[in-house]
Amino acid sequence: MRLWIGVHLSHASLDTQCPTWRTEPVVVLEHDKAKAVSPCAEAAGVKLGMRRSGVGALCPAAVLLPYDRHNEKRAMDEVSLALLQYTPEVALSDDNTLLLDVSASLSLFGGVRRLFRRVQATLEGIGFAARISVAPTAGGAWLLAARPCRLRRALRLSTLARRLDALPCCYLPAARPYCDWLDGIGCATVGSLRALPRAGLQRRTGKSVLHALDAAYGQAPEVFDWIVAPPEFSGRIELMERIEYAEALIFAVRRLIEQLCGWLAARSLAVVRVVFELGHERGRHARPATGIALALGTPTWHADHLLRLLAEHLHHLVLPAPVIEVRLHAADTEARRAAPADLFPDPGGSPEDEQRLIEVLMARLGRENVRRPSPVADHRPEIANRWVPVDEKPKMASCIQAAERPFWLLDEPVALPVKGHRPFYGVALHVVRGPERIEDGWWAGLALRDYYIAQSESGARYWLYQERGKDTGWFLHGLFA
Repeated sequence: MRLWIGVHLSHASLDTQCPTWRTEPVVVLEHDKAKAVSPCAEAAGVKLGMRRSGVGALCPAAVLLPYDRHNEKRAMDEVSLALLQYTPEVALSDDNTLLLDVSASLSLFGGVRRLFRRVQATLEGIGFAARISVAPTAGGAWLLAARPCRLRRALRLSTLARRLDALPCCYLPAARPYCDWLDGIGCATVGSLRALPRAGLQRRTGKSVLHALDAAYGQAPEVFDWIVAPPEFSGRIELMERIEYAEALIFAVRRLIEQLCGWLAARSLAVVRVVFELGHERGRHARPATGIALALGTPTWHADHLLRLLAEHLHHLVLPAPVIEVRLHAADTEARRAAPADLFPDPGGSPEDEQRLIEVLMARLGRENVRRPSPVADHRPEIANRWVPVDEKPKMASCIQAAERPFWLLDEPVALPVKGHRPFYGVALHVVRGPERIEDGWWAGLALRDYYIAQSESGARYWLYQERGKDTGWFLHGLFA
């Protein structure tokens, strides 16, 4: 059995034109009539379809905005692109509603409840108010989402039938032209409409009503035009107001990242490099855009990881001027790797998990402060002990076989005093192994040293040396773990 999720953008016009509509009285007008009303304006008495003069009389403080069909269409495109990360089968339906066939996605996301919560979290994260439903048919999911219902989830056809039977007939678009006739014969709900003789109902209303009923109840096939992701991704958002602090851009950036991850999932791609451009003032006071490049060590398609990395970069970024727009470009992508087929995964996590941790540390601490070993072929420890930034490929060098080396090598050797014929470092040290003779570097200052491993009474071990041929005493060069 198939399972569908319906997503109805209940306030698409308000979300695209006035993000503060949840706390302010806002009314969107089309031909001088209220097309969308915020809760604050509705509490003041403003109703859908009310004329401008009536809105002004009931709520003088209301913000009046003209209806923009292009903005509403763009909002539907943005949401549909973001939801492609949960299923490749997303279709656009009537009344700003999207239908997602998630039948094949349930096991991937851990079941219908977890998938429902993830879809809900995505919509909240990108700033769109929505009603979400779950049903075994697309028509049923549309009715439960697009119409004000108390119960919006039904996993079985029998449960869906009970939900739909209680809905008013006018909720069914095909039956709306016949509402007066249906009210006259006492047919008020979809259940009573379905109970009418099919032959007589078809003679009076045509085939549209019967087909809509059969599709909603799972008794007729449904055909859709699936949304297709574009061949390339380049997102752009114009901000409602100027942003002067980088961390305040997280909301706008998240909307772009969710769209990017939906596009990546639909194209079976992973991103390696992402470029953000923060646009500043245009015209006479124009300034060049501020760029942020995220170079990923491991290709990814997860929104949470990209958002975490960008948040670390924004935390340290000082804007040269207020930001008025944000652009995102997937600079480098590659085909997504297949999921690992290991029966018993590594307990420490996958290499991708390790690489994500390294990327977060680089973003938080800086590239130069996260390093990996890149030893040099030299017997002198201070020369051989070379470290490079973690995103730089280390050079391979042969290591001395069976050589015991300390975990921590000091930048400069520390001269130790001698007490009771023993080197002293807080406590007297006892030599347990050595010497290991190192003689190298005749072309750049000859090093003649005898290295020893010494141990304190507590069991801590140290790497010491004496310079051969010189009476300079003991030096501490490293500490063992």
